Amino acid sequence: MQIYDVIIVGGGPCGLAAGIEATKAGLSHLILEMGSLTESIRQYPRRMRFFSTAENIEIGGLPFPISGVKAGRDEALQYYRKAAAYYHLNFKLFQQVRDVTKNDDLFTVSTTAGEQYQARKVIMATGYFTLPRWLGIPGEDLPHVSHYYDEPFKYSFTNVVIIGGSNSTVEAALELYRHDVNITIVHRGDDFRKTVKYWLVPDVKNRVKEGKIHTRFDSVVTQISEKSVTINNLKTGEEEQLPADFVLVLTGYIPDADLLRRCGIDLDPNTQVPVYDKETFETNVPGLYVCGTVMAGIFTEKVFIENGREHAQAILDHIMGREVHKVAELIERI
Repeated sequence: MQIYDVIIVGGGPCGLAAGIEATKAGLSHLILEMGSLTESIRQYPRRMRFFSTAENIEIGGLPFPISGVKAGRDEALQYYRKAAAYYHLNFKLFQQVRDVTKNDDLFTVSTTAGEQYQARKVIMATGYFTLPRWLGIPGEDLPHVSHYYDEPFKYSFTNVVIIGGSNSTVEAALELYRHDVNITIVHRGDDFRKTVKYWLVPDVKNRVKEGKIHTRFDSVVTQISEKSVTINNLKTGEEEQLPADFVLVLTGYIPDADLLRRCGIDLDPNTQVPVYDKETFETNVPGLYVCGTVMAGIFTEKVFIENGREHAQAILDHIMGREVHKVAELIERI
């Protein structure tokens, strides 16, 4: 069995950045991705635009030229694919990792398909987009309920309830409203979250004032049925039934804590943030690193491509015994 210098678990932008840094350092590497290349971005809404400007999500020193300022989903998919090809990154796709074990100074990475790979170092860059935050309410698993939104045409001329109050909710609501969808947003807060992209805020608030997008703030959904949802107002205690042909539960996503535990990584019991060195990103398992949003625990809004891509350089510096590149922004945020 070939022994790689580095195995990287996850083929998103941060995982690709780690592969590029390994290549630059002359190390053999293998990237294992549970889906397609940059699977998480592939699952983004088809018309989504990134919050960060294009130059802030570049990897490997490769320019990301676009006609505007902020890249869309398709542009990002093209860019990261070309970056992977340019650096001749070595990856195996549709390989879901089950666990990572260490014996002496050698790691064995096992997949759910029964494959095994060995390496001297392992970098976990699995992100968080594959695990939605479930509400745990009756009916959440019904077929007309989804934790992901892709495009509007499926929903035209129907009643859609969106649960959530962040970027994904606002972007979906605006696009659906413009495709003849009757939208109601249910959010436990008294307003949209402050992290909503600033250019969307006036648009959505004006649509709410016009009555074109309906809202139920200070409210939670307590049950989902085939044609309606039951909501409860947290301030008044009033219960209400809303018609719902479809329900989008856009309440965010979390890293796979169980996978990290199976790899031997300790997690904070309250925040699910893994134990790692804030400068080198090495976990409590020597030679096993975390890279990108997988390290964020429940604070997924703290780590993103713009700062997560820098972790790769720090990790490879540590592996190579060089002075470690300091990722100051992340240390301040978490």
